[in-house]
Amino acid sequence: MPWNLSSTHAQPGDLAQLVGLRHKHFIITLAEGAEFHTHRGILKHDDLIGLPWGSQVFSHTGSPFFLLQPALGDLLTGLPRNTQIMYPKEIGFILTTMGIGPGLTVLEAGTGSGSMTVALAYAVGPTGKVISCEQRPEMQNLARKNLIRVGLEERVEFKLRDIAEGFDAENVHALFLDVPNPYDYIAQARAALKPGGFFCTIIPTYNQAERVIFGLRRNKFAFIEMCEILLRYFKPEPTRLRPTDRMVAHTGFLIFGRRIEPSSDPRVADLLVEAGMVSALTGPEEEPAPEPEE
Repeated sequence: MPWNLSSTHAQPGDLAQLVGLRHKHFIITLAEGAEFHTHRGILKHDDLIGLPWGSQVFSHTGSPFFLLQPALGDLLTGLPRNTQIMYPKEIGFILTTMGIGPGLTVLEAGTGSGSMTVALAYAVGPTGKVISCEQRPEMQNLARKNLIRVGLEERVEFKLRDIAEGFDAENVHALFLDVPNPYDYIAQARAALKPGGFFCTIIPTYNQAERVIFGLRRNKFAFIEMCEILLRYFKPEPTRLRPTDRMVAHTGFLIFGRRIEPSSDPRVADLLVEAGMVSALTGPEEEPAPEPEE
């Protein structure tokens, strides 16, 4: 596996991260006899192979770099892509909230460039499985290349399909939807999940979120939660500690739910309200008509 976090020294075939001035970084695959060309000079791979991770190295022009192993977040943000990708600030929260770990089978739709696919494949481990559905062949091909680059392709089953026809899977532990209209596929999501399974989607606008929540309730999902993740860094200077000038703010709303098997017993009514499956508001609850397309 080229992404080997357990090693202490750089070896041929390893993914390596070079971090230079102004935090400019590059991720390369080390190969004997190869060279890496940057605007700050050339680094020979042979000069890097065998060094302990964390070493300081220099290009032929004397520009300094640190030689490091890339973290998962570095890989995700550095993937070749032609679509918007999932960011680590959402991915970490999704993985922990849905309890995704070694040995589980999880499903995603909207493979895109494969950033979430990489994270899921890493989380389920060598005994788990990721089923990734995508409608566009060109996107699936790019995602496959990204998985091969990090050595996780054997954990992923790629499916080229229209999820309106269903996911062709059942009893999966968790399902993540990253499509423009997730509210159209919630019945299909329920059919693919095991009883008690986890659902999550990410959408950018309030009106989309409203339709997702209606869809979850209509398809017997409970424990519905909606949130957004905001991330603010600080300048690590003890004598003038302050927030950085920019922050990673809204990239999308996360909506979670779990497939439940509701009872008609009236004693469960209050619990269904608390779990978000039933509205706490009085009166009928109807989904608003979708806005006309421009």
